[in-house]
Amino acid sequence: MSHRIRRFTADDQPAMIAFAQRLPEHDLLFLGRDLKHPRVVAAWVEAMEAGYIDGLVAEENDQLVGTAALVCDPLGWSTHVGEVRLLVTPTRRGAGVGRDLLEGIYVIARERGLRKLVANMTPDQIGSVMLFESLGFRAEALLRDQVRDRQGNPHDLAILSADIAREAGTATA
Repeated sequence: MSHRIRRFTADDQPAMIAFAQRLPEHDLLFLGRDLKHPRVVAAWVEAMEAGYIDGLVAEENDQLVGTAALVCDPLGWSTHVGEVRLLVTPTRRGAGVGRDLLEGIYVIARERGLRKLVANMTPDQIGSVMLFESLGFRAEALLRDQVRDRQGNPHDLAILSADIAREAGTATA
């Protein structure tokens, strides 16, 4: 089954909520907000229109099977840094969906002139950690008991980063 990567649009809001509903709760812990809530997805669209977020989706048979976002703060101290958020439905993990989305985010980050990318995930998401590391991310920090699930159970949060400015310099050397 092949997937198609394209930009996330305002028209995708219902499909994004349906996609989030199919994800395991644990997959959403690193987001900071509940993607299953329509107001959260509407805020995402508003942030895209304001230029704070770039979003991609992966589609198969007119259904979302993955999404990636690049979150930037053009008014903060770290305008050179983008935060990557990546989600893939469990049935399509290992099929290249996450890799294609993440490679698309790299393209957008370079177009925006970013120098560094960061990503948050729980350390037990081994597949995600391995994917990000295969594309140049390295572990930078582990925050113990940083997030809580709906039952109140604490989970650690791993922070990975990639210096894309250094990688681009190495690639051209």
